[in-house]
Amino acid sequence: MFARINRVVWVMVITDFFVNSAFGSFAPVFAIFITGQITGGNAKVAGFAASVYWITKSLVQLPIARFLDHSKSEKRHFWAMFLGYLFSALTPFMYLFVAEPWQLYVVQGFMGFCMAWAVPAWYSIFTRHVDTWRVGFEWSLESVFSVGAATALATALGGFIADRFGFDVLFAAAGTLAVLSSLFLLAMRRDLFPHPPEGIEQVLPERHLRRH
Repeated sequence: MFARINRVVWVMVITDFFVNSAFGSFAPVFAIFITGQITGGNAKVAGFAASVYWITKSLVQLPIARFLDHSKSEKRHFWAMFLGYLFSALTPFMYLFVAEPWQLYVVQGFMGFCMAWAVPAWYSIFTRHVDTWRVGFEWSLESVFSVGAATALATALGGFIADRFGFDVLFAAAGTLAVLSSLFLLAMRRDLFPHPPEGIEQVLPERHLRRH
C-alpha cells in the first residue's frame, strides 16, 4: 500500500511531518510565552500577533501563486517552497530575542510572508506528482500523518519541554528541527528537474535549448 507511493510525494509528506511537528510544538503554549515573557504581553497581543501572520500571508499569497503559475518549470516552485520553509524555520530562533509586542508582530509578519511562498508552491508540486489512481489516499496520508499525527505528538511534547526546560530550549529545538526538515526537501531535486545526459546540448536543437 505504501511501497508504490512515488518518491516526491514521500519526501514532501515526511518533510511536512517534521515541519508541522516543529511549529506545532509551541503552538498550544505560545500565548503563555507572550503573556509571561513579553513586556506588556496579554491576550490582546497574542490575538493580534496571530492576525498579523494571517493577514500578511493572505495579502501576498495569491499574487505569489499567480507569479509561480506563470512558469511551467517546477524549478521556480521548488525554490519558492524550499526557501519559504527554510526562512520560516528561522522564526523560532527569532522568538528568543523578542521582548516587545512590536518585535513579535515583525516576526509574525516575516513568517506569514515566508509561508505565502511555501504554501502555493507546495500545493502545486504535490498536486502534479500525486499518484492519479489514489489521489484521495495520498492527500489523506498528508492530512493524517503530516498534520494530524505531527500535531498530536508535537503539542504534547512541546508542552512538556516548555514546562520542564523553558521556552528558550523549546524554540531552539523547534527551530533546529524546522531547518533540518527544510533541508530534507533537497533530496527530491533530481526527481523534479534531473540533469540531462552528458552531451545532450550537442544533440538537441538550439531552438529547443532556448525554451528551457
